[in-house]
Amino acid sequence: MAKTSPMEFMRQVRTETAKVVWPTRRQTVMTAVMVVIMTTILALFFLGIDSIFEAIVNYLLSLAK
Repeated sequence: MAKTSPMEFMRQVRTETAKVVWPTRRQTVMTAVMVVIMTTILALFFLGIDSIFEAIVNYLLSLAK
């Protein structure tokens, strides 16, 4: 494997970075909003599931008394 000099490496990095298609500000904001919405929905879903399991466990423990 050939060694790459630091200057050649920097040129390669600059070339590859120029090929990247960066998202627009609107795309970035929309993606962030969707992440927040989906995270909130999942948090509420798991809160509901956890509450159901807590109620079941409490009921089963009350039977053991």
